[in-house]
Amino acid sequence: MIEYSWGKQNWLPWSAAEQVNTRTAVTVFDQTSFSKYVLAGPDAEQALQWLCTADVAVPVGKSVYTGMLNERGTYESDVTVTRTGAQEFLIVSSAATTERDKDHIRKNMPAGMHAELVDVTSAMAVFGVMGPKSRELLATLTDADLSDAAFGFATSQVISLGYATVRATRITYVGELGWELYVPAEFAVGVYEDLLAAGEAFGIGRGGYYAIESMRLEKGYRAFGRELTPNDNPVEAGLLFACKLSSDIDFLGRAAVEKAKADGPRRRLVSFAVDSPEPMLWGGELILRDGAVAGQVSSAAWGATTGACVGLGYLRSGDDTVVTGDWVRAGSYAVNVGGEVYPISVSLKGIYDPANERVR
Repeated sequence: MIEYSWGKQNWLPWSAAEQVNTRTAVTVFDQTSFSKYVLAGPDAEQALQWLCTADVAVPVGKSVYTGMLNERGTYESDVTVTRTGAQEFLIVSSAATTERDKDHIRKNMPAGMHAELVDVTSAMAVFGVMGPKSRELLATLTDADLSDAAFGFATSQVISLGYATVRATRITYVGELGWELYVPAEFAVGVYEDLLAAGEAFGIGRGGYYAIESMRLEKGYRAFGRELTPNDNPVEAGLLFACKLSSDIDFLGRAAVEKAKADGPRRRLVSFAVDSPEPMLWGGELILRDGAVAGQVSSAAWGATTGACVGLGYLRSGDDTVVTGDWVRAGSYAVNVGGEVYPISVSLKGIYDPANERVR
């Protein structure tokens, strides 16, 4: 039974064990609740180029991380788009935004586009197989070449897995080597059982969303509704790399993003780790810079790898000037947790594996 409190929860030891197992062995996560849509038709690519910040004119089998903005250049969704055919794309989003996403896409698709959006959320289970032994585990169930050369990061293939045929996408939300498996619903139980049986030899564990939340925050991965909302733009969120500003391809919100980039960010998203293992953070806490209020925590959780709470939060200067990297690095930071002030270490990169060596 969950015993609710503002402090450390009674489920924390189990979440921490799931985190450690993912970082050291392999864990399977049931992520079936993800929203999943197919956009298909001769104008599917053109429609998505307008809707998405990133360039989705990619080869079949390539996955793209991208935002979807409004005309103000702020976030309406945060998705991955995988090209599954010449005229077909699989869009994956968070569990809580299914109807919101569909409404945004349909309302903002350019008029006259020959493309149809279909909600396939209930048609597929999603199992995240994550950890340094994920490749070894999956190799026992498939004859597909899972090497980095044959199956690179952010690519997707249809493979055999046991007795089933699934879509495997090499991507991660926890910062480890891994694949998301998109499984036809009728084969979900069999694939899950095969993963657990074959995984015994590799120390497989089962993980949940609390563990995912902690690990994505150690890695500095953003989440829609927390770091990415209709109040936040890619410049502030540090996601200009997912915007096709170097191309001449227009997209919804591009003019506003270009203006925000030229003006410079008045807020800046940073990662942090609490220096003490003592406090429990949930999000919403005040961040202090040199003793003065400078921002607020957007997300926080207990990180087993760091041995303390980690999180993300937006910083702003007191005089509303541009927040530069040098300004961020020059400050001394703390967080106010229920009236108690604890020092924190702040970074413009993720706290865990900032060079992305673990996902290879």
